[in-house]
Amino acid sequence: MFNTEGPIFMQSRRDPKGCSIGIIGVPYDGTTSFRAGTRFGPAAIREVSTSLETYCPQLKLDLENIDYADLGSLDIPIGKPKKVINLVKKGTKKIIRNGLKPLILGGEHSITSGAVQAVANFYPDVIMIQLDAHADLRNQWQKTKYSHACAMRRCLDVLPSKQLIQVGIRSGTKEEFDEIDLQKRMVSTENGELANSLTKALSPHKDKPIYLTVDLDWFDPSVLPGTGTPEPGGFYWNDFASLLDVIRQYNLIAADVVELAPELDPSKCSSVLAAKVTRSLIMLLST
Repeated sequence: MFNTEGPIFMQSRRDPKGCSIGIIGVPYDGTTSFRAGTRFGPAAIREVSTSLETYCPQLKLDLENIDYADLGSLDIPIGKPKKVINLVKKGTKKIIRNGLKPLILGGEHSITSGAVQAVANFYPDVIMIQLDAHADLRNQWQKTKYSHACAMRRCLDVLPSKQLIQVGIRSGTKEEFDEIDLQKRMVSTENGELANSLTKALSPHKDKPIYLTVDLDWFDPSVLPGTGTPEPGGFYWNDFASLLDVIRQYNLIAADVVELAPELDPSKCSSVLAAKVTRSLIMLLST
């Protein structure tokens, strides 16, 4: 199921025995609606990861003290996105059955619903946190229900708790924003209250398992231009770091990092940022 050719994420093993976290890549961008290239994301994250230190001074954790496996990437079939989503579901289930917490490297955001469905089979009370520039709540886009513009709609379809916390959304239809407001899903980002607002949103869910999806276009294009649908008005590393301090107090059991299109940023700075996000998530999943 997993193709192990190509680069491996820094300090990873291939053998999952004795590990607590399993990484897989999903090199797919079949429904990209603006600029393609996210299929190259998993390889780029792995390639540049060796430029990072293993130690994180913020989290005071070191990858050298964490046992995690990079299991390779899924072999993506030719065809409609639903096939890919089902494959992601099977791959994620395999990771969990091996006693590992899944960390998925995309690829476009449509893949997330497959992972969420697999996680929900084992953790039916799981809730979601979405870091994203876009609402992704459309029911259909460009003649498919499985577009990356429908990612959160499809996740809500398979999420038993229906609990979605949305952070940083700044683009979407009026209908999407009306729904977000009605359901009170949005975390306030005004007046530097990002971390405090997330803490408040999570307070009813202290003991719940959490799935975190990080669409890299959450970051401002000035620091991460290498994504297919950049959106001005985004966030910076210090904003992300403040959220890490909140999330590490909760039960993070799975995560993904999606929408890196590395060829759109020849400097590779976007890929390095994505790799650093991945490093942070490995550390949070290990605690």
